[in-house]
Amino acid sequence: MLEDIIAYISSLSPFWVYITLFFFSFIENVFPPSPSDVVVIFGASLITGGDQHIGFIPVLLITSLGSSAGFMLMYYVGMTLGEKAVRHKKLKFISPESIAKTDEWFKKYGYKLIIFNRFMPGTRSVISFFSGFSELDAKKTFIYATISAFAWNVIIIWLGVILGNNIEAIDKYLAIYSNAVIGLTLLVVLAIVIRQILLKQKRQKSES
Repeated sequence: MLEDIIAYISSLSPFWVYITLFFFSFIENVFPPSPSDVVVIFGASLITGGDQHIGFIPVLLITSLGSSAGFMLMYYVGMTLGEKAVRHKKLKFISPESIAKTDEWFKKYGYKLIIFNRFMPGTRSVISFFSGFSELDAKKTFIYATISAFAWNVIIIWLGVILGNNIEAIDKYLAIYSNAVIGLTLLVVLAIVIRQILLKQKRQKSES
């Protein structure tokens, strides 16, 4: 399927290449399994290796705008549907206490998570949803989401220019990055859990 998408992009005029890159950048927040990063990297390879004569800056702006628009869509989904789900107790698999704790945690660290969300594979739609669910400021959310998208897209577009249309190399580098980030995230979560346990034990000792 990915090869078909890439072959299709190669046959497009510059205008439709930009539209396609916008679409894939947008849809990743709504449908995470979308191979958006690979498509953008390949699209970037056309900057130097294609007949479409597309530019680095236009690709960067269009993909960043698409990413931000998709993020904000999920933000508003989280804000509207999230409230209704809690109000009507449709999230039966999540306790009210857990929802309140997640909401509090997100309000405290949400903007930092938005800044780094593009660099955390598999969490982008979750972060955008809970940004809205926790009712973070829409203007700040959009600004931070755009900064995050811009920074990430600079990297993957540059990677596309360097690697060209070598799909195997692109997949390899993205897989290495994803595994490294997942491993680092697990270590951070483990460190936080251990810290909370130690703090709890310390409080219990001081109270006894």
